[in-house]
Amino acid sequence: MPDQLPTRARLVESALRAAGIPGEIVVLPDSAATAPLAAAALGVEVGAIANSLVFWSDDEPLLVMTSGAHRVDTKALAQRLGRQKIQRATPEQVRDATGQAIGGVAPTGHPAPVTTVVDRDLASYDRIWAAAGTPHAVFPLTFAELVHLTRGTVERVD
Repeated sequence: MPDQLPTRARLVESALRAAGIPGEIVVLPDSAATAPLAAAALGVEVGAIANSLVFWSDDEPLLVMTSGAHRVDTKALAQRLGRQKIQRATPEQVRDATGQAIGGVAPTGHPAPVTTVVDRDLASYDRIWAAAGTPHAVFPLTFAELVHLTRGTVERVD
C-alpha cells in the first residue's frame, strides 16, 4: 500500500499514477543502489535495470536513464545533444534537482521536471526496472512507459 512506502517512494507512486503507469513499487530488504545489486535482487539481467544518472550540463541538471549494462560516454552524448559539456552532478546537485539521493534516484517524483535522455538500448527489454526514490525501492515499467513518464529524448548513450 502506498501509505506504507517511504516518503520519497510515495512521491514516485503518485507520479506513476498521474502518468497512468500501473507498475507497483517493490521495497527490497537489501539495497539496490547499483544496477548489479538491483539485478541480483530482482533476478533480472543487469541491462534491464534503468539506471538513473544525474549529470550537470549547460548550467542545468540532465537525467540519463541508461541500461545498467552501459557506461555513459559523456563526450559523445554531449555532441549528440549539441551541449557544451556533460559532467557528473555532485551529490548536492542530485538532491537539489531530484529531491532524492544517489542510489535511489527515480525517473520521476522530482520537485520540477528534469531534462531526460533515455538509453535506446532499454527498448530491447520487455520489462525494465527503475529506482523509486530510495535505494531499497524499485518499480517495473516498459520502455514506452519510461519515455512517456520522463518525456525523455531517446538516444544512444554509450
